[in-house]
Amino acid sequence: MFTLKVDNELNLALIEPSFAPKYFDIVSRQRAYLSQWLAWPPHADSEVFFHSFITKSLLDYAEGKSMVCGMIYQGELVGNISFNSINQNLKTAEIGYWLNEDFQGKGIITRCVSKLIDMAFNELGLNKIQISAAVDNQPSRAVCERLGMTLEGIITSSENLNGRIIDHAIYGLIKDNHQ
Repeated sequence: MFTLKVDNELNLALIEPSFAPKYFDIVSRQRAYLSQWLAWPPHADSEVFFHSFITKSLLDYAEGKSMVCGMIYQGELVGNISFNSINQNLKTAEIGYWLNEDFQGKGIITRCVSKLIDMAFNELGLNKIQISAAVDNQPSRAVCERLGMTLEGIITSSENLNGRIIDHAIYGLIKDNHQ
């Protein structure tokens, strides 16, 4: 398994087929919680859903289009973080993530996003990172603000989130402005 150390209790692991049962277990128990801000949980009705996601993610990774990782906290797979898209032409990437509700409040997302930002700027040669969060998703927006990202704007009617039309807050960080 390819892993990237974040700190003494946290690693990122390139997504792999063995994650499918654990992802399905988390989503089966926390579907309502995850569906507040993510469109896909209502459709994640079997391990097959996650096997398909993993296969596509690994193909996109091989083509340099994205990078999807599991977040491993104290040895346990607790969520997912990714460069949802990598645009080499523009030297940009968009980060997305989700976390098992039982592990909220431990700084896991902030630490993992920080690691991906460092990787993007120092290893991938990118110049900008972007995160799109639902306007009302205060925990996600707080991650962006803690990491010094700039609110670039609000996109109205940006997503149909399981029948609810929501606006997105777009945060960006330029390499030259990163400490």
